[in-house]
Amino acid sequence: MSVKKREKDLSILGKLYIPEIAKGMALTLKNMFRPNVTLQYPEVKFEPPASYRGRPVLVQEKNGVERCVACGLCSRVCPALAIEVQAGETTAEKERYPERFEINMLRCIFCGFCEEVCPEEAIVMSKDYELVFQKRSDAIYGKDKLLVPVDNLRDRLEFLRRFK
Repeated sequence: MSVKKREKDLSILGKLYIPEIAKGMALTLKNMFRPNVTLQYPEVKFEPPASYRGRPVLVQEKNGVERCVACGLCSRVCPALAIEVQAGETTAEKERYPERFEINMLRCIFCGFCEEVCPEEAIVMSKDYELVFQKRSDAIYGKDKLLVPVDNLRDRLEFLRRFK
C-alpha cells in the first residue's frame, strides 16, 4: 500500500528521474572547467607536504653519529615485522647503538608507528616515494641506505614536534 502511495506522489518528471539526471550533469559540467590537478610524472615531480609518510629513514646528526639508541621499540611496534635491530655497546655517551638496522621495504606498510614510538626521534618518515627494486634483496635497506642527515629532515622533525 505504501509503494502505490509513493508512486502517486511522484510527478512524471520524478518518475523519469529527470531532476537527478540534471543534477548529475550540472556536477559534471562544473568539474569539467576546474583547473587540472594531474601532474605529468616523471617530468613534473610531486613535492609532498611535511605530513607525508614516505619511506622510513634514520636521522644522522651533523657529527655523523646516528640518533638511534637501539632500544628496539620500532621493531616491536611494527605490525608488518619489517624492522630488525641488533644493538651494540659503545663507550660514547648514549651507551648503545644499532650494529645492524634493517628495514624490509617489501614488508613496510608506511604506517608510521615506528616514528611515533621512537623516544629519540631517530626514525622518521621521509618524503621519498620512488622505490624501485630489481630483486628482493635490493629491498632490504641497511644503515647505508637509511641514514639521512638531519638537515634534510628539518621540516618533518618540526612537523612532529608540533604534535608532541
